[in-house]
Amino acid sequence: MRGPDKDRAMERFAQGETRLLVATTVIEVGVDVPEASVMVIEHAERFGLAQLHQLRGRIGRGAERSTCILLYKAPLGPTAKARLAILRETDDGFRIAEEDLKLRGEGDVLGTRQSGEPGFRIAQIGVHSKLLTIARDDATLVLSRDPKLQSPRGAALVNLLYLFARDEAIGLLRAG
Repeated sequence: MRGPDKDRAMERFAQGETRLLVATTVIEVGVDVPEASVMVIEHAERFGLAQLHQLRGRIGRGAERSTCILLYKAPLGPTAKARLAILRETDDGFRIAEEDLKLRGEGDVLGTRQSGEPGFRIAQIGVHSKLLTIARDDATLVLSRDPKLQSPRGAALVNLLYLFARDEAIGLLRAG
């Protein structure tokens, strides 16, 4: 559908003139129709936890009880099975985010990968999150005082990045 047609269809749905809306995942953000109370998600096994949680969040905003039906194609792999189980167990966004982190991995903090093992040689996000927060705050402080890492401490940090084979971060740091 063209933009104006989509807008009019959404407007009719929001006003209750249309009782059924068939949509793509484009509706996952920004749609607020309190009367919407039932959602069917086809091929739920293909979506990540965050996206499923966002989609489910489009319903149940009004006084009516809501139901989200997840359709999937069997057999499910272990990750898809775990995602759907978590979604059945909770609607707590923080818990869903934690479980998603456990399932997907945190990715590469200094790179572009958005999931998988981060490649830390020592730290583990789940175990060392408080220390990593302190390290991030310290790195922010160092960079605010020495953006080009030219002080003795900055040079030591550059050496550590090279020692841990994270030297691609130097270019990213300099880019801002």
